Amino acid sequence: MKKRLFALLLVSVLVFALSGCGEKSLLQESDPVTLNFWHVYGEQSGSPMDLLVQEFNRTVGQSKGVRVQVTNLSSASKIGGFLKEAQKGGRDAPEMPDLFTCHIGDATALGADNLVDWNSWFTAEDLSDFVPGFLDDGRTEDGKLLLFPISKSTQLLMCNGSGFARFSQATGVSYEDLATWEGFYDAAGTFYDWSGGEAFCALDYPIRSVELNALEHGSGDFYTENGWYDTNNAVFKESWMQFVRSLVQGHVVVSDLYSNTQVMTGDVLSGLGSSAAILYYNDTVTYRDGTQEPMDLHVLPMPKAAGTSALMTQAGVGLCAYKTTDQKAEAAALFVRWLTEGERNLDFVTQTGYMPVRSGAFSAIETYDNFPAPAESYRQLYAALKIMQEGYTPISEPRFEGYYGKVSQLYDGLRQMQRELPARAAAGEDLNALAEETWALLCAIQ
Repeated sequence: MKKRLFALLLVSVLVFALSGCGEKSLLQESDPVTLNFWHVYGEQSGSPMDLLVQEFNRTVGQSKGVRVQVTNLSSASKIGGFLKEAQKGGRDAPEMPDLFTCHIGDATALGADNLVDWNSWFTAEDLSDFVPGFLDDGRTEDGKLLLFPISKSTQLLMCNGSGFARFSQATGVSYEDLATWEGFYDAAGTFYDWSGGEAFCALDYPIRSVELNALEHGSGDFYTENGWYDTNNAVFKESWMQFVRSLVQGHVVVSDLYSNTQVMTGDVLSGLGSSAAILYYNDTVTYRDGTQEPMDLHVLPMPKAAGTSALMTQAGVGLCAYKTTDQKAEAAALFVRWLTEGERNLDFVTQTGYMPVRSGAFSAIETYDNFPAPAESYRQLYAALKIMQEGYTPISEPRFEGYYGKVSQLYDGLRQMQRELPARAAAGEDLNALAEETWALLCAIQ
């Protein structure tokens, strides 16, 4: 409680320097301004964002004359369409919000000139404690900061610890072997042989893994002008082939949707997916035959290419403000500053499985004691995330229009192929020829 009160007092002091230029505040306690707010955190348990909005309104917001009103909840994949509809206007269109969460592609689609540039309200010193890669993810090519980071997710490996212990004892494979892509795929093959033909891991976003591996091996840019992959990039293709050689043998699979479900039913021993998946893991594994055992969840950093600098994905929305009046822009900056205060940001992200956006918040993870249940799983998650924050470089996801529709097409095709390819491989068909069939699928997508 003392730390919370101190944080609130600190924020109250800092808000007087909102713009970094010493101009008189446009906010008045006697004449409060209301910000209509759309966000994508409504499906999380307890709606942590809504709870924070309520806290802001009764503390700093009340004293400074700002009220944040949540007027729409959506998903990250749908909010961009709702925003475009609101901007277009019309009789049945919703009112354009003052403040909203979205991806950078959704923001730029609204027109950069229509949005608040947070650089006008935060100095370089203000931003110095934020993870640089997270800030860069919200910038335009000309340097405008349109999306302010409030949380980020990344991919990592989550394992059924009870099952892995038996596997390790029998084969000598350890968690340390999973630190590299080479070790990961070797372990997957060993598990397949030891288990009698079961898949080791389900991957939620395999193309991200392929991209990271390729970049770590020096592929350089592998995108074409139409927002797909340069199939003449030899390093990218080899990274793809490493993944699909494992896929066509049944060592790994593309997840049905989210890998946590397959891990919790014992269909696979591990899942490679978003850090936010921690919300959906149970304490127990319930196998298809009805037997149960403790999950003993183990969370590991994303594998990396051996002997290279490690890369990590970054995903997640940021906060955007629609440009109307300077008063509303100042009010939005006040709320953003308050929301991303170190301890408060850490409290928020640990309820959702995301990463904090301040470097200082990462430093506080080791002594943090307010994790949700099961606390040990969350401790492992944030220990892994801290390792990645310290030793991995975050990269942004592609921003091409229509890209994710193409990715969905690719995953659907791979799910179809993985139903038959392992049987064909077991029957003696050439492994490389089968892998080339998956490459042909990727090449056919335009």
